[in-house]
Amino acid sequence: MTQFINAKEALVPEALDGLLRTGGGALARLDGYPHIKVVVRDDWDKSKVALVSGGGSGHEPAHAGFVGAGLLTAAVCGDVFASPSADAVLAGILAVTGDPGCLLIVKNYTGDRLNFGLAAERARALGHKVSMVVVDDDVALPDIAQPRGVAGTLFVHKIAGALAEGGADLAAVTKAAERVIDDVVSIGMSLDTCTVPGTEKEDRITRGKAELGLGIHGEPGVEQVDFDGARGAMEMVVDRLAPGLGSGPHVALLNNLGGATPLEMSVLTEELCASRIGSQLSHLIGPAPLMTSLDMHGFSLSLLSVSTDQLDALQAPAGPSVWPGCLALAAPDVQPMPKGMATPTYTASEDAGMRELIGRCCAVLTGAEADLNALDAKSGDGDTGSTAATAARALTDALDRLPLADPPALLRAIGAELSQTMGGSSGVLLAIFFSAAGEGAASGLGGVDALKAGLDRVQQVGGARPGDRTMIDALLPALEALPQGLDAAARAARQGAEATAGITRARAGRASYVSADNLEGHNDPGAEAVALLFEHLAAD
Repeated sequence: MTQFINAKEALVPEALDGLLRTGGGALARLDGYPHIKVVVRDDWDKSKVALVSGGGSGHEPAHAGFVGAGLLTAAVCGDVFASPSADAVLAGILAVTGDPGCLLIVKNYTGDRLNFGLAAERARALGHKVSMVVVDDDVALPDIAQPRGVAGTLFVHKIAGALAEGGADLAAVTKAAERVIDDVVSIGMSLDTCTVPGTEKEDRITRGKAELGLGIHGEPGVEQVDFDGARGAMEMVVDRLAPGLGSGPHVALLNNLGGATPLEMSVLTEELCASRIGSQLSHLIGPAPLMTSLDMHGFSLSLLSVSTDQLDALQAPAGPSVWPGCLALAAPDVQPMPKGMATPTYTASEDAGMRELIGRCCAVLTGAEADLNALDAKSGDGDTGSTAATAARALTDALDRLPLADPPALLRAIGAELSQTMGGSSGVLLAIFFSAAGEGAASGLGGVDALKAGLDRVQQVGGARPGDRTMIDALLPALEALPQGLDAAARAARQGAEATAGITRARAGRASYVSADNLEGHNDPGAEAVALLFEHLAAD
């Protein structure tokens, strides 16, 4: 997989320097590249307990991104997914440790434990006070002797960091860290593995499956499970964590493992709050990329039963901009719709033939969703099928309240429904089409002429003309041929849609921003949808 990197060997130093350039002067690094990669607070005077953490890179913003007031004093960075050396850890300890001492916060991986542990011994031999805690919050493998340290480590960073910032001594900071470690639980789930720079991506997770309990270095999870949406995914994660929950209010940390979109993470947040433990959650950290696994398309959930003093520490100010805060959870605040936005109402009437016709049209669009999306991806943003299918489902749901026996009112009603349910430019243009057709029918125009009046209005408002590579290239010839029957209209629509594959310069819609190479040989998805509709109607 191609990535925006230079040499693999230079990746971490270059990335750290990029971080430092945007650190606002609050961060510095030790002059030890390439073997010693340590980021430190630039304002540190060694008058308080220092917090040092770190490990392999690839988990950004952890660990260097959390160096700052109220969090870490130094981060010791290894290469991607590789522990830093004992010398690098010792350099970090010596750089920030004064008389109050230093706490090392280590994730429970063999390399990290050994290198941080050896560095701690060497620092003590030099006369420094050093404590070390090991985080083992992962519950994916309940019977394992050495559970992994994952995103729950950030609870330790924040709570210990707040106490150290407030002047607590090393014993108190260490005890607070150990208390968090005893109570925090975490587990992750992903739809795909991560891409380690310089290597081929492992294609391990079967399509339609998700991996539950995988590690932050891409290690295989405890099992591959059937994936059936965000709700099912969150339910499985919650089921694994619930047995380890303590009493009292809990703070959740919802972590993006690197490749999930903000939209997906917000859906997962909603599912977490709606889950069986939702009522036990008082606050949330995230959703945000906090301890990632490069580009892994997944998330992890960490839960901590908190006391009042721990919650105060989690909500205390922190310097690093990537810390998202610890915010109280609340139900969505819903306000009434403004005046003038009343929901359209109609006098429902029944016509079995019209009901069947609309149902067939809607079924065609929902059935073609994936194909139209794939076609739109060639020349647009890949959502034509989903947009049309969403509107078709909404229209199907509205059948019982539509004036099916009153054609002019029905056309206007369809226009009103589409204006609410069908997004994008296609939604508003079709709303205009049906509304204007309804007005034409109400003024005495016949069915075909009313539809042509609607199309004329669309061209006036939208500005598109035949040959501009839009749905008009299929809809106009279809309406022209419709007086000769559905077969003729279907042939005309298909010819119009096929002709758009040869139009390499679109003059309307998103395709107008796409190069000729991407357009050539691919039908316009709007025109294709029109052709499919007429072909299915003609075939029945």
